[in-house]
Amino acid sequence: MGIILPILFLAGFSLTIIFSLNPSLFSSQALFFLLGFLLFFVFSFLDWEDFLKSLTIPLYFLSLLFLGLTFLSLEIRGSHRWFNIFGLNLQPSELIKPFLIANFAQFIALFPAKKGKNFLINLFLIAVPVFLIFKQPDLGNAILYLGTWLMMIFAAPINWLPVACCLLPVACCGPFFWHFLKDYQQLRILSFLNPQSYSQTASYHSLQAKITIGSGQFLGKGLGKGTQSHLKFLPEYHTDFIFASLCEELGFLAGLIILLCYFFLLLKILKSASESESLFSQLFLIGVFSQLFLQIFINLGMNLGLVPITGVTLPLISYGGSSIVSTLIALGMVCSLRRKGKPEILVLG
Repeated sequence: MGIILPILFLAGFSLTIIFSLNPSLFSSQALFFLLGFLLFFVFSFLDWEDFLKSLTIPLYFLSLLFLGLTFLSLEIRGSHRWFNIFGLNLQPSELIKPFLIANFAQFIALFPAKKGKNFLINLFLIAVPVFLIFKQPDLGNAILYLGTWLMMIFAAPINWLPVACCLLPVACCGPFFWHFLKDYQQLRILSFLNPQSYSQTASYHSLQAKITIGSGQFLGKGLGKGTQSHLKFLPEYHTDFIFASLCEELGFLAGLIILLCYFFLLLKILKSASESESLFSQLFLIGVFSQLFLQIFINLGMNLGLVPITGVTLPLISYGGSSIVSTLIALGMVCSLRRKGKPEILVLG
């Protein structure tokens, strides 16, 4: 009950604001939530853990296959991120999130980073999917995967010396990473550092988002009365910048309620991780917590102009089926581990 209530509140806010912003998207968003809640209850009541852990390696390579196949899909807005199935655009990098988090939890449990060799094994296992996602290109999800993995690594028993020796050369190569970014990705970072110089180009989204949030004041303008969103001054008003749209129509109070819902949801996940006596369970729960926390932080930071724009959606609020279904599957897994109590770690081979 502690997890389902904030989820229902967030879903209610999402459906309400989507109906206000674009009624034609309401039915598909409702369908996404219906499918997501169905899978949420399936994964929360079934014992999925032993099944997934026994297929850790096949599921990892299957995830890589799905990511690789996106490069054969049609290009949409300069990216190869989606498959079109029966008229629906599905994003593999979103759908595989809970399963890759389970994979990483098992890999870290099997190869604890107490030795430099084990850390390098885990580093290689995360580097492959991150590279494929980055090449789509999808910098936002690449950052989410890498950040989630790092928080899982630091939550596990580790020997800091070999980890530091492995990470230091990677950190030193950081400046060279700039040359691998697309032109528009470099422009987003430059515009974040100096927004006024790019107010009509790369900084336009961020500036409009801040104007939209401020115009809502405390109680908002009312549903259907958000001029910034309805007059299309705010780009991506139903996905990346839906929080700004919501604050414009429902005000700061609604935004505060959403933040409280996220706070209680993340608190429950973190509390479950602290109470678990299984390393796999702890790592998986930390992974889900980390992924949701980073996604919320980056999206809200984009809306408030605190971080560069990376195209990260707001969990359970933004329009989009892949993200909703993936998040509800992950939360269903969280509920299953909470019910199960103390699962054992399965050693492959």
